[in-house]
Amino acid sequence: MKLKKIMALMMATLILSPDAFSFCGFYVAKADSDLFNEKSEVILVRDGQRTVITMSNDFQGDVKDFAMVVPVPVILKENQIKEVDRGIFDRLDAYSAPRLVAYYDENPCYEREMYAKRAQSIQLMDMAVEEVMEDEAEYEPDYKVTIEAEYTVGVYDILILSAEESDGLQRWLVDNDYKIPSKAQGVLEPYVKNDTKFFVVKVNLERQENGGFTYLNPLQIEFESDRFMLPIRLGMANAKDAQDLVVYAFTRRGRIEAVNYRTVKVPTNKNVPLFVETYFGEFYSDLFDRSYYREGMKAVHLEYAWNVSPFAGVKCDPCVSPPPVFNDFREAGADWVRGMDAQSAVFFTRLHVRYTRDKFPQDLIFQETPNNENFQARYILTHPAQGDLSCAGGVQYLSDLENRRKREVDELQALAGWSHPGYADYITEYSTTNRDSEKYKPNRNEWGPTLPDLPPPPSNTGKLLLVAFGILGLLTLWFVQSPQRFRYRKFKSNY
Repeated sequence: MKLKKIMALMMATLILSPDAFSFCGFYVAKADSDLFNEKSEVILVRDGQRTVITMSNDFQGDVKDFAMVVPVPVILKENQIKEVDRGIFDRLDAYSAPRLVAYYDENPCYEREMYAKRAQSIQLMDMAVEEVMEDEAEYEPDYKVTIEAEYTVGVYDILILSAEESDGLQRWLVDNDYKIPSKAQGVLEPYVKNDTKFFVVKVNLERQENGGFTYLNPLQIEFESDRFMLPIRLGMANAKDAQDLVVYAFTRRGRIEAVNYRTVKVPTNKNVPLFVETYFGEFYSDLFDRSYYREGMKAVHLEYAWNVSPFAGVKCDPCVSPPPVFNDFREAGADWVRGMDAQSAVFFTRLHVRYTRDKFPQDLIFQETPNNENFQARYILTHPAQGDLSCAGGVQYLSDLENRRKREVDELQALAGWSHPGYADYITEYSTTNRDSEKYKPNRNEWGPTLPDLPPPPSNTGKLLLVAFGILGLLTLWFVQSPQRFRYRKFKSNY
């Protein structure tokens, strides 16, 4: 019983200690992938030689015009292809998105009040099992294209193709009503020479109409390969502008990084002005633009990296949404995550790539690293202290606050390039010269007992008399010496 009391006392001390809140901020806003127009999303899982790629479909338009051509290293079997729920992308994006966090200054004139903790919950769901089927290959002699396999998955008709010539492959796709970029041949040729297979997808209009589907679910493919890569060149064939790609990656050991391009961290943990809350989406978009150009338009940006194992502790600061749960891991393809044990260790990396044909001439090649350092793109709002600030510490606090706000405005310009003459009002908003003295004047009846009357100050009469006598003596001396100076000047003028 005594031990239980000690443990309870220790827990209470932890909860009531101000240090318990020194790490966690309060979530304010997030900057999700919808900020970027020409964007796509991919979930990438790597476990040994096994790769799982889940591709988001944000296609807009008539579904009869939808087509997807993805280079793959091997002939996929039907059980290696499946349709997944779009919600997995929404959850991973929300959880790992760059975030705005709020902190609150303590009033130096009285002790801070405590904040409440927020709890996190974990859900458990079952996994689904897919049946295995494989079709015989067909041959198209006119195009030198081979249909290695043919499947129907959900509303999708899927072919696995191999080709001997890029020109023949392009003609086959066009003649079979696949909408592909007009400049695809030059991009297809390196894949054909490397004996790469092609995962080709169209929407089965009849199944789509009968099923009443109004949107397209993501497709997921799985294969074994010694190359850990993501093909991006084909998507750039007809692109006029830069395209944004967000990669959500799961591995066992640590974060992933690009091998053939530099991986850099976006600027993070920066204090910004309070008004950024209203424009956080625009702020992060401009911040990323500046970082993109600063890195020469050819770097992969890290936005989040964290150990999100079910048995791990804090997975974010602050948490934008609940962390991934067992069903999320399994749906993404990280099927080794099964329980609350070391075998279920999983590391989550979010990468943001903005690519063009000239700056990214190669597909993205990745590696899993042992680096498990936590990282997140977070930007900090610090709200000023409220209440009476008339004590000596409060006066100093107001002076420091003005300096801090000046640094926040400077940081805003450095991060996002924002500047405005009105920011000067933000800097001096709480300065002692701008504050309403009556508004912040404390009422003694409310803030404590009336102070006792102070004794009258000592009399200064004696000091005043001494000063007066000194001045009188100087004046007398001046008048006495004045006739002598006058006679001297008159005598000097006669000679």
